[in-house]
Amino acid sequence: MTEEAQQLVGPFPWHLGVFDAHCHPTDCMPSVSAIQNMKCRVLTAMSTRAQDQELVAQIAEKYPVRREHIFSTVEPQVSVAGQVLPSFGWHPWFSHQLYDDDNVSDTRHVGATENDALRISHYQAVLVPMPTDQEFLRSLPYPQPLSRYVAQAKEYLERYPLALIGEVGLDRSFRLPNAWPPGQEGARNSELTPGGREGRMLSPYRVRMEHQLKVFKSQLGLAAVMQRAVSVHGVQAHGVVFETLRETWKGCEKEVISKRSEKRRGDAPGSDIDHCDGGIEEEETQGFPPRICLHSYSGPVETLMQYLHPSVPAKIFFSFSSVINLSTAAFAKIADVVRAVPDDRLLVESDLHCAGDEIDRLLEEMARLLCTIKGWELEHGVRQLRDNWARFAFG
Repeated sequence: MTEEAQQLVGPFPWHLGVFDAHCHPTDCMPSVSAIQNMKCRVLTAMSTRAQDQELVAQIAEKYPVRREHIFSTVEPQVSVAGQVLPSFGWHPWFSHQLYDDDNVSDTRHVGATENDALRISHYQAVLVPMPTDQEFLRSLPYPQPLSRYVAQAKEYLERYPLALIGEVGLDRSFRLPNAWPPGQEGARNSELTPGGREGRMLSPYRVRMEHQLKVFKSQLGLAAVMQRAVSVHGVQAHGVVFETLRETWKGCEKEVISKRSEKRRGDAPGSDIDHCDGGIEEEETQGFPPRICLHSYSGPVETLMQYLHPSVPAKIFFSFSSVINLSTAAFAKIADVVRAVPDDRLLVESDLHCAGDEIDRLLEEMARLLCTIKGWELEHGVRQLRDNWARFAFG
């Protein structure tokens, strides 16, 4: 481990409030009872597919976020622990399970939810290479209309006024898992929520980027309408994720005023002006999500700096996890990337698929490392990460 990665020692200040910006506790429902005893104050729980949308809602009902406890430092910590902020989204790994019902010219999709032949034709249209294995095709679920899912997500967001949108995004590397081998589906782990990989071998099939983009853009549009924060997944797609997000705020960029112009116009130093469709500035008219977190950010510093350009009107946050960012391939560049993130845009996450002590351990590990890289005292760093999470989640 490099000198920059030396972790701070001493007791960890859980009492100040530690917030997991991105996790998946509903992937293992038997674990959620541990939430009430966790040191982490709030879990930002992502949904990803058909099977977990209602599960996320259920744990949000059981462990609701109490905003008055966000900045509390009163112990015992159990009085302010065990809260869930729900996030509703459709992950790119499962984007093939939605069909574009806006594309009325493509009659192959119509009725795909109730016709086996049309279901197969849908998957052959959105997967690459085009699958011909009938057993594999019939193992895939009947797809549902994209518009139906967006409407469902909107209902959840209306039910939970503090809820976020996520996990959404783009992924060039993911491949679909193969069908369960004959006779083995009954041996699956019953504690895991259905629909995930569950240890299956991977097939050669990926979801076409054009289809992923349609699903991603639809959810970004919902985030803009509802003015909710978004948690974004991007793997081997950093450039196209940035371009897709930039499209949402096109025409709404901030005008960056040069120092010479500031003096000439009498503006305050460093001021900027929002221009959105002719100068409309009201929050409800924005065509872009107000706050965006690039979760477990693994891109280069150069892409990160594009998000931080003064003209970008959305607030962009970057979160880091031990699970992803401390892998062998990613670890070498994390210090340079973290240093480039403004202090008020940095978040910590676990990205773990079950609740309990392991989330606490991973959050502490990453928080200590972030503080070391940033040169923060531990208590200062934990307060900073707490405040950043609140700004991301609530604005």
